[in-house]
Amino acid sequence: MTSRTSVRTGALAAALGAVVLIPAVAATPAAAATAPTVSCTSAKAGLADKLKKDITAALANRRGAVAIGLYDRSTKTTCTLRATTAYDSASTVKVTVLATLLWDAKKHDRYLTDREASLAKAMITKSDNSATSTLWKQLGLTKIKGFLSAAGMTRTVPGANGYWGLTQENVTDEQKLLKLVTARNTVLSDNSRAYILKLMNQVVSSQRWGTPAGAPSTVTVHVKNGWLERATHGWRVHSLGTFNGGGHDYMMSVLTQDNSTMSYGVTTIQNVAKAIHKDLVPTTAAVARYTPTGTPSEAYVAVPPQG
Repeated sequence: MTSRTSVRTGALAAALGAVVLIPAVAATPAAAATAPTVSCTSAKAGLADKLKKDITAALANRRGAVAIGLYDRSTKTTCTLRATTAYDSASTVKVTVLATLLWDAKKHDRYLTDREASLAKAMITKSDNSATSTLWKQLGLTKIKGFLSAAGMTRTVPGANGYWGLTQENVTDEQKLLKLVTARNTVLSDNSRAYILKLMNQVVSSQRWGTPAGAPSTVTVHVKNGWLERATHGWRVHSLGTFNGGGHDYMMSVLTQDNSTMSYGVTTIQNVAKAIHKDLVPTTAAVARYTPTGTPSEAYVAVPPQG
């Protein structure tokens, strides 16, 4: 992390109070005894077993809780881990905010205003929190819950009192959202889907970490990340990504918490992503892969003063 990020991290820590982390050594035995295993299915022979083996290997010796969702339309491949476990959304909820805005505009047969378009672009490409808070307030919980219902995201609970960063989300619902964004459906118009993907493809370089790690140059990358440090469960670090090209059309949701630092969570996500990309879209050594930023950063999210 940059020195600027360190300063911001220190300021947030001071605002939230001392961060309480479970000692890694003490937590590992209990986690190992109850940890669920990766589950994969695929229409392509041998792919499910390979993905399960490689994702499991990528998580070996990594501390913290990790939830994973993968779906590839091309090979009808699905992988899950802790798919129904709820996590604080941090900034990944911004994709839901944009989808709600577009869904509501479609219902009223109107285009976004110039102001809304400006706020939406800042919210997704720069993870601007003020823009998010403005749109969240404009929409209100009734419309947000209306979109979640239409999208079938039944286990997603919007954050109360304007704290959108504390929205409760899980891998199952995030994968439903990414499926809506990447294929024709009755909830989002084709123009709305294209708009969301365009903005997710234009995320600033310092925030293009996580699920894009290891993606081959033959696929187009769309990403939205989030991270948040709180007094319990340490750092939440999440990454949503969709990838199209090279004969594949797939999406990934990786949610994590109990990370000792932001960078630790980023590394865990990127280890998983590299394994998935390698198995789904094998490339030769001569083909350059997409390389995410080496200095990951993200805007802080709306959370209560006491964390």
